[in-house]
Amino acid sequence: MMRIKGVKLKEMIKHSDDRGYFMEILRSDEHLLDKFGQTSLSVSYPGVIKAYHYHKNQDDLWFFSAGNAQVVLYDRREDSATRGERNIFYLGEDNPVLLTIPRGVIHGYRVLGNQSATILYFTSEPYNKNNPDEYRLPWNDPQIGFDWETRNR
Repeated sequence: MMRIKGVKLKEMIKHSDDRGYFMEILRSDEHLLDKFGQTSLSVSYPGVIKAYHYHKNQDDLWFFSAGNAQVVLYDRREDSATRGERNIFYLGEDNPVLLTIPRGVIHGYRVLGNQSATILYFTSEPYNKNNPDEYRLPWNDPQIGFDWETRNR
C-alpha cells in the first residue's frame, strides 16, 4: 500500500508496571503537527460510521484510546503525488498509534467490535463555530468507493 503523502504514523510506547501503564501521546518536538490548535475527545458507539469529511486549513492527528476503529483516508488533493490513493488503518487498543491526516485528505472511521471507541483528536487550528473548516461527503461516496462491510465473519 502506498502511503498518502503527508500521512504519518507514530507507534505508541507503553511503560507498564504493577500499577498500570503510562504512555506519552503527543510531544511538540515530534513535529507531527505544524502547530497546535486544539484537543478534543469523542466517543462513538459500536457499529457507528463517522464518514467522510476533510479540512482546507487544518491537519488532524487521531488517537483511539479505547475500543478499535477502521480508518479510511482518501487523497483528492489536486497537487498531491498520491492523488486518488486510499489508505486503510486499524487503530485503537489493539494497535495504539497516532495518525496524522493532512489538510485536504478525506477521512472517516467505523467503530469495530462490541465496545465504544474513544478518539482523542488534535488539530493544528482551533475550531471556529462561525466559520467551520469542515467539508462533508456521504459515508458511501462513490468517488472513494469504500465498502464498509466486514468480510470473513
